[in-house]
Parts: sequence; C-alpha cells; structure tokens
Amino acid sequence: MRDIGLTHIALPVADIGRSIEFYSTYARMQVVHKRVDGSSGIPVVWLSDGTRPFVIVLIQKDVVHPVLSPLAHLGVGCHSREELERLCDQAKQKGILLDGPKDSGYPIGYWAFLRDPDGHTLELSYGQEVELIVEQAAQQK
Repeated sequence: MRDIGLTHIALPVADIGRSIEFYSTYARMQVVHKRVDGSSGIPVVWLSDGTRPFVIVLIQKDVVHPVLSPLAHLGVGCHSREELERLCDQAKQKGILLDGPKDSGYPIGYWAFLRDPDGHTLELSYGQEVELIVEQAAQQK
C-alpha cells in the first residue's frame, strides 16, 4: 500500500481507551499504532479497519471541542441492514443514537448517526455504494 490520497483524520478525545472501545464496537476498527508523543507527553493512537490505507488518529486532550457533529461526520459502511440495526439498538440502549436508522434511497442508502464519547458524529450506513460511484466517475473521465 502507498500513502497517496486521503490517509487519515485526526480527532481530539478526552479518554483514548473509551474512544478505542467505541470505534472498535461501531466501526470495526482496531489499534494499529500507539505512542506517547515524546515532546508533549500526549497519548496518540491510530485506528484502522484494515480495508484501505486510512486511519483515525486519536489524540488525547484535556479539553475537546467536537467539530464532527451532524452534518460533519465520519462514515462507516456496514455489512448488512441487520448489522446496522443491531448496532443502532446497542447505541440506543447506551443513549448515543442521534438519528435513524433511516432509508434515504439511492445513493444515500440506509443510515444512522451515533455520538462518540467526545460528541463527534459517526454515520453507519448500508447501501451507499461509494465504491461504485467513485468507479463510475473515474470511467467517465
């Protein structure tokens, strides 16, 4: 894999462990790198779902001002509607389901918004067909 194009997004978080658990549960992401920054002493973690060279960089901070809130959000595709509904049920029980699930038709698909531990928004979706849309746009060039 080569580091070309969009490779990461960095999010400030108050508690790295809590955020790792959230993104592991709802986005199938795992820690691929962690360290304590040598100059600042700040913990940093990289999370990946292993499907492409892209990571979420979690940077622990004392104060977090969430900027990824609807409509600014991270989006994760689910394997099925059933998986999305199961995760939404779990999120609803924990009080972190913000909206959905809703079916907005093609090309948006079936989706829901969840609030991560720091107030950032994660969208779960099924049927958005992002890969297909990107391939079609590339073929038209």
